[in-house]
Amino acid sequence: MQASVGYLLEALTPFHVLLALGGVIAGTVVGSLPGLTATMAVAVLVPITFTMEPAAALILMGAIYTGAIYGGAYAAILLNTPGTPSAIATTFDGYPMAKRGDGDLAITLACLASVCGGLVGALFLLSLAPPLANVALAFGPVEYFWLAILGLTLIAALSQGNLLKGLVGACFGLLLSCVGVAEISADVRLTFGSQNLLGGIEVVSALIGLYCIPVLIDLVATPDRHLKVDQDVSRGFRLTEALRISWRGKFNLARSSVIGTLVGILPGAGGSIAGLVAYSEARRVARDNSRFGKGAPEGVQATESANNATVGGGFIPTLVLGIPGTPPDAVILGALLIQGVKTGPNLFTEQGSIVYVFIWGLLIATVLMLPTGLLIGRYAYRSIVAVPKAMLVPTVAFMTLIGTYAIRNSVSDVVIMILLGAIGWLLGRFGFSASPIVLGLILGSIAEQGFVQGWTIGAATENLTGQFFGRPIAIGILLFILVSLFSPLLMRRLRPRAGVPGGN
Repeated sequence: MQASVGYLLEALTPFHVLLALGGVIAGTVVGSLPGLTATMAVAVLVPITFTMEPAAALILMGAIYTGAIYGGAYAAILLNTPGTPSAIATTFDGYPMAKRGDGDLAITLACLASVCGGLVGALFLLSLAPPLANVALAFGPVEYFWLAILGLTLIAALSQGNLLKGLVGACFGLLLSCVGVAEISADVRLTFGSQNLLGGIEVVSALIGLYCIPVLIDLVATPDRHLKVDQDVSRGFRLTEALRISWRGKFNLARSSVIGTLVGILPGAGGSIAGLVAYSEARRVARDNSRFGKGAPEGVQATESANNATVGGGFIPTLVLGIPGTPPDAVILGALLIQGVKTGPNLFTEQGSIVYVFIWGLLIATVLMLPTGLLIGRYAYRSIVAVPKAMLVPTVAFMTLIGTYAIRNSVSDVVIMILLGAIGWLLGRFGFSASPIVLGLILGSIAEQGFVQGWTIGAATENLTGQFFGRPIAIGILLFILVSLFSPLLMRRLRPRAGVPGGN
């Protein structure tokens, strides 16, 4: 207990608090710009940490990471463009809220949910890191395959009432994920002889194109204001109203935060999958899920709490096993190795002073995200509302071009982004949503790699059925898939009966 208090006091030193505050601000600003992901925010700013002590370096990188994940909500809510991939699901209800004049409320809800999720993830990291790391080790290729299939079952939730079009969009996304050199067999697919397509379709570039370009085209094509403003934008944060909504949705926040933490523990899963899973679960258990996709505050709460919880969850396998839980964790792991910090099961005992000071620093950074997030969010909301379209459209277009190019310094990525944006806009005219396409693109490679590796192992052991259907975790995920698929059908069948009066 005394040691824990000592670590907390060390994390509360002015230098460490300033690092946490500066990291949150820098991460939030970078994360709010389309294309500049949390991974990029950490990678760009990580050289600053090379001259610091390991604990201070970790606090700064953790603060940048958590701030960038939250920052992605600004563009998602105000521009319908996820600032980071983890904010994909935030667009579903955040942007409709902004369109009806509740953008400030949506940003405040996102800030409160992000703080809640970040605290839950960090507390899991503080108290349960070693046992939870064993969960990550229990996941093999088959479990990742079924996890990807679980993600694909979310198409029903993302299809906005038209499941067939959602399935078509997801199949298009899966087709896009097959472009380039296959990860397992190294086969060259769907490149049409182009060298630029060998590396495949870059996910963030596709995300920017499919979400941002249609918005820009619609902004140019319509004379109306970008966002509806019925009240004075200087009215404040609407914090009291947001706190009441958050209290009513406390179980949604807790459930989504735990989902985000557990998904973050799985290497390679990331905040985008966590947000989608949490959103689908919130929609599934809601009494009236018809509001989702039309500006339901519960949707914003679920996604933002889940994606910020992946920060603490992702550090669990990174620190305990040396396996990056999320892409930004891979950058942070490299910085730790440069610092001479060896991650592994003995890290918490041999270098506990570094780890526990960092975890307390991460908790402090998450708390600091509340005032800084509200202030930056209010400024962002007022700016976006006040800026005329003649300035907003070219500014956002410039950021999308620069953000896309900066990912791999590739002009071809910019061309692909524009082409996919034009395709997304055309598909949108016919009622096809971009979300199932992006979902198929993200999960396609995960599903393919898990399936091929699982099939190879099953064939080698002559136990294909047992490999895919005989592992405990795989069975649990499969049962959850069945629940996700059939529970909406059962609910629709039971609701009309509930409304039928009893006997004569």
